[in-house]
Amino acid sequence: MRLIILGPPGAGKGTQAERLAAERGIPHISTGDIFRSNIKNETPLGLQVKGILDSGGYVPDEVTDQIVADRLAQPDAQQGFLLDGYPRTMPQVQALDALMEQQGQPLDAVLKLTVVEGELVQRLLERARTSGRTDDTEEVIRERQAIYERETAPLAAYYAERGRLVEIDGMGSVDEVAGRIGAVLDGLGR
Repeated sequence: MRLIILGPPGAGKGTQAERLAAERGIPHISTGDIFRSNIKNETPLGLQVKGILDSGGYVPDEVTDQIVADRLAQPDAQQGFLLDGYPRTMPQVQALDALMEQQGQPLDAVLKLTVVEGELVQRLLERARTSGRTDDTEEVIRERQAIYERETAPLAAYYAERGRLVEIDGMGSVDEVAGRIGAVLDGLGR
């Protein structure tokens, strides 16, 4: 299966993506993880990305698109993948569409986890408290939620228009949400 998982910060994307990838035998491809790994290993890409992020900028779409294209070309992604954190902009959507068309392998679904804002804030405040992240204040969290809505809402609408978007209730336990995702994906295979 070729999947994308969307959802605001705190919706549980990373948790569900790791579990789903393991259950379905597909790689969980997180652009954030790729960037962090390259920065940690001080690769040329990592040094470039670190410089951009340290200056408060965004990694340009062209760089991110190339990283994803290279990762999707690896053997373990040939039978499917789960993208987490990509695409984030309409130009990235267009680049991914072009890549999928070139490979003759369309996306199977775009999973959008939905969680009410108050719950998202509480989850992130708890995560900040338990992980010691002092930068995750309620004000910062709410600003990230607003940015997500501005930037990602158009992507969800785009995929909905193409019949690829599946909204999944992200409220409840990890197991409950995973069960909902599994039921949706099992239904796609029919």
